[in-house]
Amino acid sequence: MPSKRRYVSLLREQAAARTRSLILGHATELFAERGYGRVTVADIASAAGVASKTVFASVGSKSDILNRIVDQGVIASGYEPAMKDLLALRTPESVLKALAHGTRMGNEGQFAVHEAIRKALPVHENGEALWERATSAYRDALHTTADHLHTLAPPPSHSVKETADLLWYWFGPTGWRTLVVENGWSWDRAEEVLYRTAVTTLR
Repeated sequence: MPSKRRYVSLLREQAAARTRSLILGHATELFAERGYGRVTVADIASAAGVASKTVFASVGSKSDILNRIVDQGVIASGYEPAMKDLLALRTPESVLKALAHGTRMGNEGQFAVHEAIRKALPVHENGEALWERATSAYRDALHTTADHLHTLAPPPSHSVKETADLLWYWFGPTGWRTLVVENGWSWDRAEEVLYRTAVTTLR
């Protein structure tokens, strides 16, 4: 009997996880398309095909949903293994090429998440803290990359801080969005130009 109960409990947990994932996926799309302030829990429930009370029971309030989206975005970025590979590279060009490609893949793959967060900032009660939480690991990774570049030959002519600032300017989410979304560049073209710009400037 206990075995059957564990089986039923496992099925319920799996169903609950699928429901949470469904809700968060639709919420991300709605926040990215319409903006956080223009989306209600009822909108999210309707898109996910569930009742509003199910949304509250599964993931909480609209603010809770956005917080979960931020946390999932950080986890899904996969920056830790990418950074491990990058730090094993021994030439500035190879490091910058890996950085350009890695940040491109992260921004392209997490585009809806970034848009959902960005559009929430003007109306969210803790917008500044939200953006800091969403990007702190990203900034740390770029600063670690700058430190690594300064151990290679030839090192950048800038200070480590300035190098990190430039990497954020080129490869942070705003740099990618400016080229791809605001100016209609392809991701491939943006990756190539940002890489070449970084190599030329830091050489």
